[in-house]
Amino acid sequence: MERESIRVTRSVVLPLAEIELRFSRSSGPGGQHAQKSETRVEAVLDVESSTALSPAQKRRVLARAGRVLQAVAQDERSQWRNRELAVERLVAALREALRVERARVATAPTAAARARRLEQKRRRSETKRLRRPPP
Repeated sequence: MERESIRVTRSVVLPLAEIELRFSRSSGPGGQHAQKSETRVEAVLDVESSTALSPAQKRRVLARAGRVLQAVAQDERSQWRNRELAVERLVAALREALRVERARVATAPTAAARARRLEQKRRRSETKRLRRPPP
């Protein structure tokens, strides 16, 4: 976490200052350590106020993930490790929201595929014909 920014995609570098970190007590078992230490970390990114995203990227993220991206980590005993996990999860969510779906290119079946399909149909037809009672 000693770096000042995180590379999300080739064109997006997110400054760590834009990620708000909130700390609270972790839930579940853990004894006195979990009850006294604020090891649960919630990483929050306000998409609309982000300077790292272009207007088109903001529109894409807003449409796919919403105005605010959140990630929570309470897996580890260490607040520092949970902070790293929360930021990693937030970056993964942002990366997924920014991903552009590739347009599907329609293709025709190959000649071999058509031949296989017809041969399969002939075999199936023959199997069913043989099941019929004799005339």
